[in-house]
Amino acid sequence: MNLKELKDLIALIQGTDINELEIERAGSRVKIKRREGVVKKEVETEKVKIEPSMKEVTKGVEDIPEKERVITVTSPIVGTFYRSSSPESKPFVEEGDGVKKGQVLCIIEAMKLMNEIEAEVDGKVVKILIENGHPVEYGEPLFLIEPD
Repeated sequence: MNLKELKDLIALIQGTDINELEIERAGSRVKIKRREGVVKKEVETEKVKIEPSMKEVTKGVEDIPEKERVITVTSPIVGTFYRSSSPESKPFVEEGDGVKKGQVLCIIEAMKLMNEIEAEVDGKVVKILIENGHPVEYGEPLFLIEPD
């Protein structure tokens, strides 16, 4: 695979919600993975608007102190949310845990692929908004993290 073909593949996935692409051809294997895996928004909780369909998912957001700055980690893909790597394993993070940038927060399974969702900042997990094993949609809030 030459450089032009690689650039064409990268251009192909830009502007889509595809985060990872793997192609094998004539003994060559290429894997392209976007680092935009976790969408984050910095907001003040007093300004958060919850869509009617999201009310059940984000219940408890009102318990967060007003004017506390948080990062909302949202789902980069449609899939199933898992808090641990297996049913017997303990969750990657709990509410109140400190996290480091790059630390795995959860897994989202999409089409039998396990996608690790990582923290984009150092901070503390303020709220986990999704229950284990529940389906998630693209852009759906998963965690609230108070940055350090």
